[in-house]
Parts: sequence; structure tokens; C-alpha cells
Amino acid sequence: MDREPSVSDEDDDLETLVPQNHTKPPSPSSRSRAPFGISGLRPALPSSAASFGRRLWSRRYLLICISLPVLFIVLFFCLGGASSLPASIRLPSASSAADPAASRMREAELHALYLLRSQRSGLLSLFNRTAAAAPTNTSTPTPVSLSDLQAALLTQIKINREIQEALLSTHHSGVRNATEDGALDLDLPGPGCRRKDLPYNRRTIEWNPKKNRYLFAICLSGQMSNHLICLEKHMFFAALLGRTLVVPSQKVVITYEEFAETRKKVSIDQFICYIASPPCYMDEDHIKKLKDKLGISMGKIEAAWPEDAKLKEPKKRYVPDITPKFTTDAEVLAIGEMFSADAEEEWLMQPGGPLAHKCKTLIQPSRLIMLTAQRFVQTFLGGNYIALHFRRHGFLKFCNVKKESCFFPIPQAAECVLRIVEKANAPLIYLSTDAAESETNLLQPLIVFNDRQVPLVKRPEHHSSEKWDALLYRDHMGGDNQVEAMLDKTICALSNVFIGTSGSTFTEDIFRLRRGWGSMSYCDEYLCQGELPNYIAEQD
Repeated sequence: MDREPSVSDEDDDLETLVPQNHTKPPSPSSRSRAPFGISGLRPALPSSAASFGRRLWSRRYLLICISLPVLFIVLFFCLGGASSLPASIRLPSASSAADPAASRMREAELHALYLLRSQRSGLLSLFNRTAAAAPTNTSTPTPVSLSDLQAALLTQIKINREIQEALLSTHHSGVRNATEDGALDLDLPGPGCRRKDLPYNRRTIEWNPKKNRYLFAICLSGQMSNHLICLEKHMFFAALLGRTLVVPSQKVVITYEEFAETRKKVSIDQFICYIASPPCYMDEDHIKKLKDKLGISMGKIEAAWPEDAKLKEPKKRYVPDITPKFTTDAEVLAIGEMFSADAEEEWLMQPGGPLAHKCKTLIQPSRLIMLTAQRFVQTFLGGNYIALHFRRHGFLKFCNVKKESCFFPIPQAAECVLRIVEKANAPLIYLSTDAAESETNLLQPLIVFNDRQVPLVKRPEHHSSEKWDALLYRDHMGGDNQVEAMLDKTICALSNVFIGTSGSTFTEDIFRLRRGWGSMSYCDEYLCQGELPNYIAEQD
């Protein structure tokens, strides 16, 4: 604790402040003088007069010593008491120990002061960095880039929010909503949900297939989104192993018909399963389809890692683990279903995918689907909209068997959507859903922001008077379920902000497109991300 300075401390300070060489040695003539030398300056006074003068002088000092504290006290209360003093010199309140609320308020004020000083320092640094560099002064900081400026401003805005939270902390009562904590960017200036920058460098691998060496793609699990994920992993493996992939596409990929024409007998020479249990993630029906419908003969099916059959979840695998297991001289190699394979996940999930190419994404919608999506956005949505993929059909049971359920009641889902609407400040929401009308009819009136209902826009049925989907029907692609699914994905991927459904491969494919196209925003997330449903039914 700090202590009051003593008289000896003050004397020591005075001795320190007055150097010794400034003190003149007394002259012989001055040794007989009074200590202050008054007698040498004027004629000596009579003893009675001198005594009276000393008493009067001491009373003057006494009067000054008494009047100064009184004057200070009067001024102190006239100026508003302790609240008028600067925080650096304000004395602690004697009643603060007895009043916890006042103590908390003081702590909040001091914390807010500290944050304000930090913010001032950060803003001054930012101002200096944005100043134009003088050509003659090499010590001037390099001008800040736009991305650095945005990041620095975002930091200052968050500090400002912390200051508000510190000042309001003593006024909160009851239990606060858990979602309020940490949400420091709820009041970001528009557009608050800016897009994420694409990374400058991608980790890629060249795809240079060897002659007459093939990888036979098998993607049979689930619907189209599962097949696309499986296909991308097969493309990655084909590049790693230097093989041509046998699926419909171009260049280093050939169609099954082209592949069949080059060989007298269509056979899989070696079947090495990446997934151990069930082998190659294929059941008897899948194997029967390959043999009977496609006329493919195959040898013995073996697992690359048989020990994985005993594990509940397969191990993560990396290139050094993969290449030795699947490097073979067999002309046609199959590795089975790859949808659930956990191989180089970070490499596969990066924007643009793992392969070196000149496209935005490795697998993307056709030109006709892209144009149709753009025409729909121009007709119904405009340049600022949120897209919501709201998966419901079959998801109640699917989510409830998980450790953390992903099936939310409609009112809770509406609250989660509203938080994103507040951040994005978008006038409407594109709704991609398989939910029943009874659910969407309940959801719509709950999405209200600033006393205005935020419309949920769904893609309408085809009508000849509307021309936004004319290209698809001109090329006889309209009405196809797979085409319409990809159209929905494309509209969602073009949005300013996307809200997906956790556990849905449809959502994951939209995120893949947004990463590749550079349309990911800082507000993209899963519906009610980080929350649990406020009501969960029992298992049957």
C-alpha cells in the first residue's frame, strides 16, 4: 500500500533537489549574525516590538492554515463533490465497501476508462499508418492496406462494444441470454457481413494421369450432394495416384461408355477399400448393381486398413498414409465409396479444392443453371439477400439420435434467423426447404425486424409468362429434380449471407461453392449455431 510521505522524506527530497555547490560557505563577518540575517539588513528593533511582531506573523500563518482547508472544502462541494475530480486523483469512497453496487459501478467505470485509452491508442496508430508516406522520410510507416484497415476498424468497434458492456454491466438484472455474451459485432456498421477474402496461396496438386491406368469411381451413397462429395474425393485420389478417373466429364476423366470401348472386358483388376467396415461402404445390393447393370467383373475385395473395422469412427488419413496403400500396377483400380472417408480434410475443404485448375471450383453448376440462378436473383431478390437452407424432412429422427440434436423448434429457429437479419440488414430471405407448408406458414410471421415482416421467398413453380427459367425449359432440363436441386444451391451460393442446416450435405455443398466463388461472409453459419434445441423429444 502507498504510505503518506514523512517529514524526513521531504527533507531528503529537498537535499536532493538543492545541489551542494549552490550553498556558499559563511563569511567570517556573518558568523555573529542572526540565523536569517535580519539584523544585518535593517536596524535592530526593541525587544518588545520584536516579540509583538513575531506573534503577529505567527498568527497570520495560523489564519492562512485554517482558512485554506475551509476554502477547499467549500469549493469541493460547490463543484459537485468527488464526481468532479479526475479519476487519477479521486479519493476512494468511504461507503464503497458498504455499498457493493457502488463498488461494482466504480470498477466498471475504471475498466471503461482503460478501454477508452486503449481505443484512443489504437485509433492514433491507425491514423498514423493511413497518413501518406513522405518520400524523403524512410522512417514513416508503410501505408495500411484496405484489408488491414477493415480489420483494425473492426477491432476498434469491438472495443467500443466492450466499453458499452462494461458501463452497462452494473445495470443488468436477472439471467442474461447466453447468446448475448461474445456477440460484440451485433452493431457493426453496414454492411456488417462483409465477404471473406480468398487466401493468396492454395495447396494444390497437379493431375497428370499415366497411360492406361484408371481409377473406377463408385459413388452410390445417398443423393446428389453425397455423390458430389464422393466424386471430389475420387478426383483427389486419382491425382495422387496418377490415374484417369472413370466418370462422366472431360480430359483426365472419361465416360463409362468410352472406357468400355477401350477394353474387351470391363473388369476391376484390384479392389482396395478405403473404408474397412462395411467393406468399401458397399452392401450386396450395390455390388449386384455393378455386376448386373454395368456388367463389371471384379476380383477379391480387400481393405487397406483391416484394423479400422473395429473402430467406431475411421482414423484421419494423410498422403503419406494413402499412397503406399493404393499404389499398384493394376490397370483398373477401385477404392469404393468415399463419401464418409476422412482423408486430408483441410486440404479438400480449402477454397477451390485440392487440385490445380483454372476454374473457381472443382465441381460447379453448368452454365445454363448459373444463368438461370442469376436471372432468378435479378427478378425476385436483388443484390442484398439472405439465403436459408431449412432442412426438415426426415431430420427429426436423424438429429435426435445425435449427441447434440440439430432439429430446432420453429420459434427458436425464427429467433436465430432474426439475429442474422439484424447483422446483415437484408430486406428478404430466400428459403430453400423441404419443410411442409404448416411449418413455413408458422415461420414466416415470426420473422419480424424493425416492425416489418421479412419476406421468405421460395422458388415458384414454372409458368410460361415468367422468363427467368426459360433457358432450362428450352434445353429440356426444366422440371428435373437434380437440376432444380443444383439451381437451389446456386441461388443460395450467390447470396450475401447464407444460413445452413447442420448435418446436411446439401448445406455443405453450398458452403463449398461459396468458398470457391469467394462469396463467403463473416455472418455465414449454421442455423442456431452453438445452441441446442430448447425442447427435445424422447427416443422411440
